[in-house]
Amino acid sequence: MAFDSIFKANLFQGQTVIVTGGGSGIGRCTAHELAALGAQVILVGRKPEKLQAVAAEIAQDGGNAYWQACDIRDEAAVKALVSQLIGEHGPIHGLVNNAGGQYPSPLASINQKGFETVLRTNLVGGFLMAREVFNQSMSQHGGAIVNMLADMWGGMPGMGHSGAARSGMDNFTKTAAFEWGYAGVRVNAVAPGWIASSGMDTYEGAFKAVIPTLREQVPLKRIGTESEVSAAIVFLLSPAAAFISGSTLRIDGAASLGSRAWPLHKAQPPSAPFNGFHRASVPDVLKAEQ
Repeated sequence: MAFDSIFKANLFQGQTVIVTGGGSGIGRCTAHELAALGAQVILVGRKPEKLQAVAAEIAQDGGNAYWQACDIRDEAAVKALVSQLIGEHGPIHGLVNNAGGQYPSPLASINQKGFETVLRTNLVGGFLMAREVFNQSMSQHGGAIVNMLADMWGGMPGMGHSGAARSGMDNFTKTAAFEWGYAGVRVNAVAPGWIASSGMDTYEGAFKAVIPTLREQVPLKRIGTESEVSAAIVFLLSPAAAFISGSTLRIDGAASLGSRAWPLHKAQPPSAPFNGFHRASVPDVLKAEQ
């Protein structure tokens, strides 16, 4: 089996694309789709074993993938990483700033270290990767960057540290698009809502119990798939988005819109998902529903 992408074959042939956080979840799915479309994919993350596993999957599927472990929160490490990758693989044509992470907690219980750690992971690391890829490569030949956000438009109760970071990344996306456009560099972002990904299985306690009920808060009455996020990222990297820059695409089934004053109706019938990822699996927390 192979990734069933809606995009034409060899769309990214001859291009090198970095995917941070490529060892699991949305990053893994996106890396698979890009490789299936001909890209030379470079997986970046902190855990070598995860990166190796995904690179091996892509190779088994006939794609071209490499990996390099790096803590993207470390400025010196990021500078050295990008320099090394350019030396080994040539110019960088695309960057998917997917790496991130957070934990559920009310604001009153988040200490300074926890707040700063989430901001460094979800905002500072993405900034460092984008800046170095631009300075060392894209400023000379152009390229496309896609940053990862989340549904934080109405605040992010229970994950205020992540909401602050994602909101900052939205503004960074706009600023970078304006400042770097002269070099032919486009910078956009995607903001997924609730997506059926392995990240759902990292939560415990009360938050875990809520996850199976989240679909009821989505007008389309379902949770999204990794493939639906990957497809949006691939589009923004592609020539079809050549005049799109500084934009954030919401992928949330309209969950970030409306208010409690307008009740949601039952789905008749439920919205049909798109799932082109042949290696996708249902998170354990959602399996009981099937």
